[in-house]
Amino acid sequence: MSPAEAVAVLAAGIGAGTINTIVGSGTLITFPVLLAVGLPPVTANVSNTLGLVPGSVAGAIGYRRELAGQRERLLRLGVFCLIGGSAGAILLVNLPSKAFHAIVPVLIALALVLVVLQPRLTRAIQARRQRSGSAAPVNGGPFLPLGILLASVYGGYFGAAQGVLYLSLMGLLLDETLQRINGLKNVLAAMVNGVAALFFIVIAHMDWVAVALVAAGATIGGLIGARVGRRLPPMALRGLIVVVGIAAIVQLLLK
Repeated sequence: MSPAEAVAVLAAGIGAGTINTIVGSGTLITFPVLLAVGLPPVTANVSNTLGLVPGSVAGAIGYRRELAGQRERLLRLGVFCLIGGSAGAILLVNLPSKAFHAIVPVLIALALVLVVLQPRLTRAIQARRQRSGSAAPVNGGPFLPLGILLASVYGGYFGAAQGVLYLSLMGLLLDETLQRINGLKNVLAAMVNGVAALFFIVIAHMDWVAVALVAAGATIGGLIGARVGRRLPPMALRGLIVVVGIAAIVQLLLK
């Protein structure tokens, strides 16, 4: 990796750590950059997963005040995150690399659709509840653990827009403020990335230079995101994610 490429990976890690803490989808920044510097898709994915763990932890620490009173909820949902993240990691290393190469553009496209539509879906569900006079189920009801499990399988497999999936699910099913949900999302994402990374360390091939650069950048980004994230315009973040995601799709299809 040349010095210029190393700087690009570090900068991508900072951007990913910042966006992961605020919204999610940071993988849509780091993953295409790792591909661009020459890493194979699966190696780029597993190296990226491990590299983003410190950023997720930094973001979770930055949101520790929003986590007050959510310990029981965190423990309950965390079990499903660990199971789902492990299952996703197993799928990644057992599927042929050609299958991974074919699936990733579809996953990114679906993630981008979620990024764009999530605010509208949230407003629609809330309006429906107001019209019917119903309230969100306590702790999300039975559907939230199932949704978290499936989102965590996806997170362990690839992870782009994993945070958006969590925010969408908990925003629709929990009667909580967005900031408290975001704090919970950061911890859950850290758990999924962590358990998948442990599996990848043993089973998969890592590019340790890429891991170190992404980790350093993501840690800085996680701290930035926790400090100033509430002031950043959501529309600008979504626009950036869409642009980077489209670039990743094009790059994978042309590879």
